[in-house]
Amino acid sequence: MNAPNPKPSRGRPAGGPKRRGKPFSWARLLIGFVAWNAALALVVVLGIALAVALSLASLPSYQELMKTPQGQSVVIRAADGTELVTVGPSYGRWLPYDEIPPEMIEAMKAVEDRRFDWHPGIDPIGIVRAARVNLAAGRTVEGASTITQQLARNLFLTSAQNYGRKGREAILALAIERKFSKEQILELYLNRVYFGGGAYGIDAASRKFYGESATNLDLPKSAIIAGLVKAPSRYAPTADPERARSRAKVVIVTMRESGVITPAEAASANVDGVQFVVDRNQGDVRYFTDWVLTQLETLTDEAVQPIEVMTSLNPRHQQAAEAAVKAQPLAGTQAAIIAMRKDGAVTAMVGGRDYATSIYNRAVVAQRQPGSSWKLFDYLVALEEGMTPTSTVVDEPIRIGNWSPRNSNGRYLGTITLRQAFALSVNTVAVRIGQRFGFESVASMARRMGITTPISNQPAMALGASEATLIEMTAAYAAIAAQGVEVRPWAIQSITTAGGDILYNREPDTPRILLAPFVASHMTDMLRAAVETGTGRAAQIGRPLAGKTGTTSSNKDGWFIGFTPELVAGVWIGRDDARAVAGLAGGQAPARVFSGFMRQALSGVAPSDLEDQVEIPAYGLEPDAEAYGITPGGELLPENQVDPGALDPSLAPDRDPGRATGASSAKPGPGSEPLTDSWLEEVTRDASAPGT
Repeated sequence: MNAPNPKPSRGRPAGGPKRRGKPFSWARLLIGFVAWNAALALVVVLGIALAVALSLASLPSYQELMKTPQGQSVVIRAADGTELVTVGPSYGRWLPYDEIPPEMIEAMKAVEDRRFDWHPGIDPIGIVRAARVNLAAGRTVEGASTITQQLARNLFLTSAQNYGRKGREAILALAIERKFSKEQILELYLNRVYFGGGAYGIDAASRKFYGESATNLDLPKSAIIAGLVKAPSRYAPTADPERARSRAKVVIVTMRESGVITPAEAASANVDGVQFVVDRNQGDVRYFTDWVLTQLETLTDEAVQPIEVMTSLNPRHQQAAEAAVKAQPLAGTQAAIIAMRKDGAVTAMVGGRDYATSIYNRAVVAQRQPGSSWKLFDYLVALEEGMTPTSTVVDEPIRIGNWSPRNSNGRYLGTITLRQAFALSVNTVAVRIGQRFGFESVASMARRMGITTPISNQPAMALGASEATLIEMTAAYAAIAAQGVEVRPWAIQSITTAGGDILYNREPDTPRILLAPFVASHMTDMLRAAVETGTGRAAQIGRPLAGKTGTTSSNKDGWFIGFTPELVAGVWIGRDDARAVAGLAGGQAPARVFSGFMRQALSGVAPSDLEDQVEIPAYGLEPDAEAYGITPGGELLPENQVDPGALDPSLAPDRDPGRATGASSAKPGPGSEPLTDSWLEEVTRDASAPGT
């Protein structure tokens, strides 16, 4: 019997050969990958080309762009709605390319777009570099916008940070490069870009900052203007002249590295010698409004519509601050005041004697040694470690290595309370606290309280040898007034467009506890004693007050920082060249300026008591009961008749430093030398800490 034929396989002839699949091939896979990507790239290129062509067709003519300036007016108002200043756009004369100084052109290209002369509108090398830097940093720290892209953004787009805007910016830049020459692009850019202070274009900027046409710009002045584009509100000379000069030096270095100037030309570019001019019709409130303008960029992206900015400034406080500065008599000095509420709202700011002659803001920018006002941090560490105002300490000679801080009259008080040591600003006790609990702990406390400037860990730091700004020191004292809650200074309450659209509305800060309330209360107790019986008596204003003086070496800087329950204020007086000033001790001129300001600012405000939460002990049980002005019968003594020596022999008149501060009407007896807190020069003479 024949076997049945097998069933033929589906899809192939019966009995035919078996079909095999093609073997795997890496070469074929690579070819396919390249082909697909090439096709995708072609589609992208065609899409970009189409977008560029459409943009090119819609671009205005060069003459139209010359006639269409863009700018934004900003109205800054006080807390009560009073207009403080209006910063509007200003445009100088349009400068043709041939009239623009070559130094200005090369400075701008060097700092903003080194490859401007050959790229097609976008810079592939810059994009790759920026992507690598940003990827390594985990955030955007570097951009890659070319001059052409910046021009496209300034002319046609907003400053919104998103990929859609960046894509449109790139397309427009490619179109602009197709339509206009490199010279035309630079001419448009330099006549349209914003340079801060309301100035658009290099001629407006030159007239605003130097009082002359941009055709006269030399290398240093060109470098300053070129450096402003990165952050106009931050670097503009109207906001911070020293920062503008510092940025210009970076521009000079970049030009030298790019080869557009020689090392000799770079070395001879005297940026520090450039003088700025200021509109003399502007009042001292411009210190505050300039500070406000530097913050706008971080709060809103709106750069076209007119906007109104409501601030925290109190006009009465501002008038009081300006009057107090002008009333201080020390010739050749500058003065600064900043006042704030316990929520950080800045209500007054004066950054110098006269904004018209010096726009440098010493309340916010200047870093100076705070002297004994720094002792706040020493004593906060001691209180956190378990000491109290009534704990005893010893005022006696101390030596750390080859450094031996001492009191100016060579006398020591022996055993005293922590309150007395702080009130009389005893140096040896402050240093002993730092030695006992660690100078690193004091530095850490200062950081916690908001000091951001460099802090030395050397022993002299305990006496204020490190530098700080007035605004940060005042905020640290404000945290004590706020019972240990962090205080962050702020100025802007809201930002709205002229049409009423809200762009920004401040929300209260989330409270961050810096200190236990009992620590803040004990510190307030000692600050109160410093005003009532210690070095700060001249600051008294007839209502509960806490504060501290500060004086640096040879009377180079004088400070007083203090607060009532309603207001916190800090005062600094000194010379910009850091030369010594006679009569500058913190307990003298600064305390009097503080007193003059606070009396006027708080006029009509009912006084309330400080939150020191310290019970006054019965007479005879507490050796420094008179720190609160109490007589044996329980009556309050007049403010200037408190005599610590009446109850404590160690503070008898012949050894009483507090009586020799000049705050009382009594003069020191023969041979009695004043004991003030102006000891840094002797104290730091042998210190090894850098910068002390």
